[in-house]
Amino acid sequence: MKTKPLVWLLFLVTINSLFAQDFKITGTVKDKADNSILEAATVHVETVKDSTLVTYSITDQNGFFEIEGKSARKELRIVFTYNSYKQLSKIVTRKQLVELGVVGMEINAQQLQGVNVVADRVPITVKKDTLEFNADSFKVRPDASVEDVLKKLPGVEVGTDGKITVNGKEVNQVLVNGQVFFSSDPTVATKSLPKDIISKIQITDSKTKEQEFTGEAGDGQTKTINLTLKEDKNKGYMGRVSGGYGSDERYQGNGLLNYFNKTKRLSLLASSNNINNAGFSFDEIYEMVGNSRGSGFNFNENAGVSLGQLPSGFGSGIVTSSTLGGSFADQKKNEYEIDANYFFAYSDSYNNEVISRENILPTGNFFTNTERNFAGNTNSNRGSANLEFDIDPTFRITVEPTLSVNRYNSLNQNTTESSDAFGDLINRNSTTTREDGFNSGFNNTTSIMKRLDTLGKYIRIRIRNTNNRTENTANLNALSEVFTGDEQTALDQQTLVDRKEDNYTLSARFRQPLKKDVYLNFGYTYESEQEKNNRTVFNLEETTASYTDFNELLSSDFEFHVTRNIPSIGFQMNNKKMRFGVNADWNILSLENADFLQGTQFNKEYRIFTTEGWFNYTFGKNTRLYLNYNNNIRLPNVSQLQPVADVSNPLNIIQGNPDLEPIRSKDIYLNFNNYNWKERTGLFAYASIGFVDDQIVPVTTTDDNLIRTTTYTNISGNYQGWAGINYSKNIKKDTLYTLGFRINPGFNYSKQKSFSNGQLLEAKRFSVSPRVSATLNVKELLEVEPSYRFNYNQTQYNLDRLDDVSFVTHNIGLRTTSYWPRNWVFGNDITYSYNSNVGPGFDKDALFWNMSLGVQLFKKKATLKVLAYDLLNQNINTRRTTGDDFIQDFQGTVLRRYFMGSLTIKFDSFGGNGAPKRQGGRRFYRM
Repeated sequence: MKTKPLVWLLFLVTINSLFAQDFKITGTVKDKADNSILEAATVHVETVKDSTLVTYSITDQNGFFEIEGKSARKELRIVFTYNSYKQLSKIVTRKQLVELGVVGMEINAQQLQGVNVVADRVPITVKKDTLEFNADSFKVRPDASVEDVLKKLPGVEVGTDGKITVNGKEVNQVLVNGQVFFSSDPTVATKSLPKDIISKIQITDSKTKEQEFTGEAGDGQTKTINLTLKEDKNKGYMGRVSGGYGSDERYQGNGLLNYFNKTKRLSLLASSNNINNAGFSFDEIYEMVGNSRGSGFNFNENAGVSLGQLPSGFGSGIVTSSTLGGSFADQKKNEYEIDANYFFAYSDSYNNEVISRENILPTGNFFTNTERNFAGNTNSNRGSANLEFDIDPTFRITVEPTLSVNRYNSLNQNTTESSDAFGDLINRNSTTTREDGFNSGFNNTTSIMKRLDTLGKYIRIRIRNTNNRTENTANLNALSEVFTGDEQTALDQQTLVDRKEDNYTLSARFRQPLKKDVYLNFGYTYESEQEKNNRTVFNLEETTASYTDFNELLSSDFEFHVTRNIPSIGFQMNNKKMRFGVNADWNILSLENADFLQGTQFNKEYRIFTTEGWFNYTFGKNTRLYLNYNNNIRLPNVSQLQPVADVSNPLNIIQGNPDLEPIRSKDIYLNFNNYNWKERTGLFAYASIGFVDDQIVPVTTTDDNLIRTTTYTNISGNYQGWAGINYSKNIKKDTLYTLGFRINPGFNYSKQKSFSNGQLLEAKRFSVSPRVSATLNVKELLEVEPSYRFNYNQTQYNLDRLDDVSFVTHNIGLRTTSYWPRNWVFGNDITYSYNSNVGPGFDKDALFWNMSLGVQLFKKKATLKVLAYDLLNQNINTRRTTGDDFIQDFQGTVLRRYFMGSLTIKFDSFGGNGAPKRQGGRRFYRM
């Protein structure tokens, strides 16, 4: 009985396939009056009866189009649209080949006179540098989100993590009516907004505020998506509430409310869970899958996950988090545009880790085993705003303040044992650290921009400040033992840290046009960076049982001050086909460091000439070549320069080197991008190579008691190169199914120089990581997304005592979603991982399986769902890593199997006259 629904589904698809027939329509679109070619005209085919979209394309640089499709209808309507021209349609009889010859289009006189003409539905329109899609032209489920529509658009790909790319270029922001929606995370808008409130989806090259104001084109390396709301949906509110509870006391709750009133928007959100979901979304199927979907052997040790750059947790183990936030946006054309948001987050984290490490030295190998237990919590507050004021059409002031206040405390217990090659214990270090801290920060950027003519002359002045304050109290109990000499060192200390960081930047830029699209750029930047760090260490005074015994050796009171004066000059040329530019900077750097407690002081001055250049050539509407070159400098940080030894860990002593030089790097990056509308194929190829001189590397020596002493030095001759290809192909058969597949091979090669116990070590690394994936959608009833990634890694060393290392990993994924029977949603997310580079006692493979079954109730306003996370209970958190002179195995706490039931409720109410015709204000770029 269970097979009957599937049999009926296959039967219906088969019957439709038998009646559907292939067709091809060709022609050339020209101006009817002067016979000029119309490149990028939209041509789409629809059914005559109900105007259902069948397929579409755009004309090439010769005005030629070729549309192939499949349909069971005998008659089809072909529609031609082009900006500022009258829409044209023809009804043709479906046959294998329809040759239309030259199709002439007439200029729309009303539109030329500024009269807005409402056209029939057009799936895609090209307006200068903007690609505009009609959301209603793409068939998706009635309850679909914006993300579901994006998956239907040609050249647009959405990863399982929500990351969006357009023809291989990453989408770095999603706007709603031209305004930032809640945060810089694009997935907040794409996953939470329903498709049925969206009118248009506009895609363009991302621009800086300066490029937007001056009318300059973006560099084309990232994309911006703007969602325009339907007029009848632009006044009202919409929201969602979701709650779930499961085994092992796992829970998750989310709430989101959006209010729209023409140009105004107010959004509120709240979330709380203990399944490592610090982000925010309303994915109907997969939202409750934790922070390690199919991780297998991967592990994230970053300093927390975030929503809108708000810290939430310490980034590892199990995190319980709660978030509350609000966002407001408003604009008035030619006067102002504002958006502001505030977030509060609380998190509680715990993590247990076991690390086994083999250290490879010229004198022989030794081993360290570490056990670490961590628990901590944070309270974070962050508010930010973007305020833009147009004093007049040529004069704009922008203010962007951000304020954050965070409190945290933690307990970290750590035990490390070192033994020689025979397994004899040499030393042990046990520490318990309790920390309680507070940090606050205020950042602001004020920009003043003035256009001086219509040819591109302008001046920009920017003032930027960053002010951070950190107060920290740490209590350390440590016992260091050296067994070869029966030595013990016990520490019971309290460390008070008071650190202030104040950075101020003043920059000016002036552009002088030499002729149309050719410019000279003059700039000057002054930057002052100052850090004051007072570190006071007290030993426990046993007689009073208080921390009053001042430890001068471990204490410090230093100031670190860097000033930068950077005059610059540049040449730039922009036209329709080519963008080219070069810049030259003269970096005058002054560095001052003083430790008033330890009595050390040094000053450094550098004068360094740096350049950068870029070249961007557009072959056609969908083909582009980009080349970029730059060389940069990076100063050593304070800890690398400080000449006073840090002996807080007697088994690992660290001392800086005040004679370090700045790091100098040179990088070349090239990419080629092409999308073929006729074949529905996209190609994005990229390559980069970088060279580093004066790389700062640690120099560690280990004595017979395995006590390590580390300092730093400069080394030259490091380089890295990488390349890859993203190829995609989409096939659409009428309304039967769509099939897309992607091939993504990647390559990496590098040479890194370092030191192994004071001896020069060269490591050459090579890796290749091809990935293939596909997406099949059958009549909006079934989605299947298989994927496979293979990774080969090889490391070769110049020292004979070091064995070369090579290993492979395999990752196979399968994601299926069924929307049949009606109102039922069944999802599976399966990942199999294999890693040959895992030490004895660790599993080499794991099968990670999430499953979800949901039913939509009350006219799809509610979804009742059950979810199984890690159904087979195989999720693991182990990995092996190799460095220049070590091999390390890691195992940490991971979220394990749980089951959860949840209920999601949607509500909305819209009305009113809607927004003005032109939406998006200044932030979405003029077309």
